[in-house]
Amino acid sequence: MAKVFVTGIAGFLGSHVAERFRDIGWEVCGIDNLRGGRAANVPEDVRFEVVDCLDRSGYLPLLAGSDLVYHCASAAYDGLSVFSPAFVYRNTAQATVEVASASVASGVRRFIHCSSMARYGALPAPFTEDMPPAPVNPYGLAKHASELIVRNLFETHGGEYTIAVPHNIIGPRQRYDDPYRNVASIMINRMLRGLQPVIYGDGSNLRCFSFVQDVLFCLERMGTSPEAAGETINIGPDEGAVSILRLAEEIAGLLDFGLDPVFVPSRPLEVEVATCSADKARRLLGYKTSTSLRDGLETMIQWIAEQGPSEFSYDIDIEINSALTPSTWVGKLI
Repeated sequence: MAKVFVTGIAGFLGSHVAERFRDIGWEVCGIDNLRGGRAANVPEDVRFEVVDCLDRSGYLPLLAGSDLVYHCASAAYDGLSVFSPAFVYRNTAQATVEVASASVASGVRRFIHCSSMARYGALPAPFTEDMPPAPVNPYGLAKHASELIVRNLFETHGGEYTIAVPHNIIGPRQRYDDPYRNVASIMINRMLRGLQPVIYGDGSNLRCFSFVQDVLFCLERMGTSPEAAGETINIGPDEGAVSILRLAEEIAGLLDFGLDPVFVPSRPLEVEVATCSADKARRLLGYKTSTSLRDGLETMIQWIAEQGPSEFSYDIDIEINSALTPSTWVGKLI
């Protein structure tokens, strides 16, 4: 039986990847430090250990014999990275070096690295894979550095790799009590508690959102298709971009919530338009969008309501508290 090892297996994306491979008959195992994930997210019949990506000796025995590695774990904090760069860089770039190095040494056949649209920075949208990365914040820099080290290690020592570049993936199991990321989940959590959504700037920033079930087939193919080896591929919709304000309106409509957003100053280094082309994913992986934004949000609302909306957890230290640091974070106002 083929074996897949997943980092961040108790997190949003990692748990869905693990479930997908379990369902198609693979042996699945993985690690998570449970900083952003929950043990309850890990699918049944999946071996899971609480180990940090930085602790190579702690997961080498579990990694041994793996055919594929999906590196989903990351401190995926785009905006927060401007103010907590050491935390984000260490738990993104250094974590990737550790896992990729261990994977090369273990003879893994293919390594699928989950990168981020932050690699493109403020390049003209829609972003295409042939654009030279131009990250504008520490998170984007960490993701780009991670891609470079993955490519370097596997091209030097042997084995295959694929770089996945997801577009704002949303869905059930996404952490919704994190005040620093996951805009749709933050809005849903607040509205379910009778609170108005907080919008940075005027809400005109444009994004595309990917429902998790729509991208799992692509992620599976990235690990199993010969055509995906050595490629960098955007995954997610390139149709139906919406503004952050429009996202709030969609959620409010589904909840029958009287919308009156709280507008606060824009965050520094926030990209105005971050949308990607999915042409390469369609060509190489057979990607297609099956879930509308409205249906995806409805599924998220149902899941968060079932779990129970909650107060936000400010569990990451802000390393740089300056005049630019959002007051919503400093004052724990979200």
